[in-house]
Amino acid sequence: MDALILSCGTGGGHDSAARAVLEEMEKQGHHAVMLNPYMLKSRRLADSINNTYITAARDAPKAFGAVYKLGDLYRQLPFRSPVYFANHGMSGILQGYLAENHFDVVIMTHLFAAEILTNMKRQGMEIPGTVFVATDYVCIPFTEETECDAYVIPAEDLAGDFVSRGIPAEKLYPFGIPTASAFAGQEDRDAVRRRLGLDAEKKYILITGGSMGGGKIEKAIAKLRAHFASREETVLIIVCGSNKVLFDKLSPQADDRTVVIGYTRDMASYIKASDLFITKPGGLSSTEAAVCGVPVFHTSPIPGCESHNARYFSQRGMSISGEVDEEILAAVDEVLDNDRIRAEMVASQRKYCSPHAAADICALAQQMAARREKP
Repeated sequence: MDALILSCGTGGGHDSAARAVLEEMEKQGHHAVMLNPYMLKSRRLADSINNTYITAARDAPKAFGAVYKLGDLYRQLPFRSPVYFANHGMSGILQGYLAENHFDVVIMTHLFAAEILTNMKRQGMEIPGTVFVATDYVCIPFTEETECDAYVIPAEDLAGDFVSRGIPAEKLYPFGIPTASAFAGQEDRDAVRRRLGLDAEKKYILITGGSMGGGKIEKAIAKLRAHFASREETVLIIVCGSNKVLFDKLSPQADDRTVVIGYTRDMASYIKASDLFITKPGGLSSTEAAVCGVPVFHTSPIPGCESHNARYFSQRGMSISGEVDEEILAAVDEVLDNDRIRAEMVASQRKYCSPHAAADICALAQQMAARREKP
């Protein structure tokens, strides 16, 4: 099978999900290509789209939330969104690429790519089978105006949200959000800590603001450092991601109780080595933690889909959610010190988040490709 996987770097989650599918495709012996579709036009365009999103989400979250709300309102109108029309110009470019390269199926982990393929379909262009993979625990605005052959959603109990927006129920596949194989499988925590050079006797709290180091992470870190000042066995590990400004600010604070890391390709190990993971509620990072079986505390969501992610996780007992205040800090203490609470949270994660999503997506793609080959 030949598969094209389309994603955009507007935040790390879409690309991470795409790479997880790519990894599984190659593991199964299929030929797969992962591509940002805007790169077919120019690197400048692709970088501009990615950087505009990241800057807005990281530096102006309230404005970003306002735009998301506007999109939620706009989707109630009886005509196509600006996002759909903005992607119209990419149709011919992607058509040319597909004409030169054979693919049986196109898998998309970003709405923009689904909009491009929908434009192509409506213009009568010949396209392979299409699979859209949702990377948040909500039907985000304008998903309903796309016309894909299949929609992979994070969980079965979210089907109603997608159907209510107009996605046909028969096109929904509740496989979960795909995560890399490094996050699956239970590894001995002490062994992981030895590999990372961490102390097996300490309690580690991993803190991130997602791949771009967003959210109110600085304020949260200051409160956590003060709260755990008297607990010598507790160490904070802060991963700044691609936010170099944040890394430069926090690096001088590093000591034997605070570890500061920039970007890392080994998040799976750091999550598995930790007793608690504190992060903004990105759909992918939250799923990765759940697949690892590590208690999660969600803080400072970027308004919009991350608010839905936090609500989904907390309502099902998979996380604690809220701003870092005295009540939340008390809850963090309880999770760190109470094995029963930790076990219950991990059990809920196992119930709602599958480690096999990438494999299930590959199987679906193979079935679609086989059907299209039949005369």
